[in-house]
Amino acid sequence: MPVTVAELSAFPDIIDARSPSEFAEDHIPGAVNLPVLDDAERERVGTLYKQASPFEAKKIGAALVSRNIAQHLDTWFADKPRTYRPLVYCWRGGGRSGALTHVLQKIGFAAVQLEGGYKAYRRHVVAELARLPALFSYRVVCGPTGSGKSRLLQALVDAGAQALDLEALAAHRGSLLGALPDQPQPTQKSFESAIWSALIRFDPQRPVFVESESKRIGSLQVPDALIAAMRASPCIRLEVPVGERVRLLTEDYAHFLHDPQVINARLVHLTELRGHETVAAWQDLANRRAWPELVAALLEQHYDPAYFKSLAHNYAPSPEDRTFHADDLSPDGLRRLADAILD
Repeated sequence: MPVTVAELSAFPDIIDARSPSEFAEDHIPGAVNLPVLDDAERERVGTLYKQASPFEAKKIGAALVSRNIAQHLDTWFADKPRTYRPLVYCWRGGGRSGALTHVLQKIGFAAVQLEGGYKAYRRHVVAELARLPALFSYRVVCGPTGSGKSRLLQALVDAGAQALDLEALAAHRGSLLGALPDQPQPTQKSFESAIWSALIRFDPQRPVFVESESKRIGSLQVPDALIAAMRASPCIRLEVPVGERVRLLTEDYAHFLHDPQVINARLVHLTELRGHETVAAWQDLANRRAWPELVAALLEQHYDPAYFKSLAHNYAPSPEDRTFHADDLSPDGLRRLADAILD
């Protein structure tokens, strides 16, 4: 008998029977993709269904599905014990997941189908992201670029705290130069799935630490209810010397600091905002590989003015805020800072 999305937590083993491209766009966190039709096969069957006849499409589709399920039985399921109890889903909880679930049940596995499939899961995530954020109390870590906010979140987790690292989930550091090397951002749906998956694991009785993000992280949007809850929360405000910030940024952005052409191509996008003369001066520093000087100039002339303007608008000071001076962003220094914040 099919189960509902509310029962997902009862199934540590989840199988997504959709095509690879559907899976790549978004999937239930932790699911493994065992497509019963790949992308080309799915397109072929769909075209035949529309242009020829549903009967011919189903006949060819059944043969393709049978071959693919057989391959999965020879590989993924080959070493699974009789007690294996996976949850199987497809787009709407119909034919594809039904076929795989049927075969697994006939073998003797206690496979179960997800009622409504991915569409039901997606509706659940959207509804929960409008509800869940208000259940938690947040502590927003604020500090200008290079203050080690993301590293501090990890130090807080290591010290036993709860933290929601939105930049890690978004695979982006949230600025013009924030794209990670060789790591594209997830889709918006996948980003929202990751946030939902993190929130349902938090204890509402304990605070959640989060960075002072803007509404957009790279190409992705932070859910409305979450950003509203963050902006209404007290802040942990960091004061870090410029020299320490420059040192940290030259580490975090080392992938940019090997080819002046790479960073100069990004800096061009700031011309309208900061002017030709300023951008040309930055590019000259890059061409001379004067990296500390370039980073310091970018902080003073671009990042700090933009950050403090945004901070004043989105995370205005409140009596509940706490300020910490951090002149050591080494692992040991961050551990001490995390302990002080949690004390």
